[in-house]
Amino acid sequence: MKKHNAQGTAGSLFKMAFLKSLPVLCGYVFLGIAFGIMAEEAGLAFGWILMMSLIVYAGSMQFVMVPLLVGAVSPVTMALTALFVNGRHIFYGISFVESFKKLRHRWYMIFALTDETYSVLCGCKNEDPGERNRDSWFWIALMDQSYWVLGSVIGALLGAALPVDFTGIDFSMTALFIVILLEQILGNKRVAGTSAAIGLVVGIICLLVFGTSSFLLPALLISVMLLSVWTGVAERREVAR
Repeated sequence: MKKHNAQGTAGSLFKMAFLKSLPVLCGYVFLGIAFGIMAEEAGLAFGWILMMSLIVYAGSMQFVMVPLLVGAVSPVTMALTALFVNGRHIFYGISFVESFKKLRHRWYMIFALTDETYSVLCGCKNEDPGERNRDSWFWIALMDQSYWVLGSVIGALLGAALPVDFTGIDFSMTALFIVILLEQILGNKRVAGTSAAIGLVVGIICLLVFGTSSFLLPALLISVMLLSVWTGVAERREVAR
């Protein structure tokens, strides 16, 4: 009986994780295909494409890495580029420090905390702030990476076999972010709506000031500071009531 219950629990967790990760599946497979095609056309071998998706697994940084690898840039340049492109993950990790401490697969969770996985886990955390559903988080993260690896493999094979123009396929990343943002706003209009408004305004201002190549990190820093101030003010107002 206990074994049956354990299997049932594992099955329900796997099903929950799959349903939660479906939006990421729709985006990651196509994004992975775009990356695989791009990397294959740049001359990277299939093994490199697969290993980058397994070990690097950094979404936008993988796209950036392709011309850097082809151009044989220095490791220092590669490291600094990775810091600026994916520095936002530092902020993601901070909000899950306490939650990940209680997980058995904490080191993998830290590694696998991409933009989309972070958004899905935030939704799970808001739905159930307790510990009941945290066992599904590992499966969500693992499935998300599996989707990315699958897409990369398909893209590499398609790029080698089919002379097809895939221009514009990378827009699926933007579309995925929009869907996840709308889902967050519908779930909590006050918090998510205010956060989105602050991020939008700050992002536009930083884009105009710093340019397209280096606006992301300062926009994140300023947004986090403004959101921290706004959260503090909101909490003081609640206490005053």
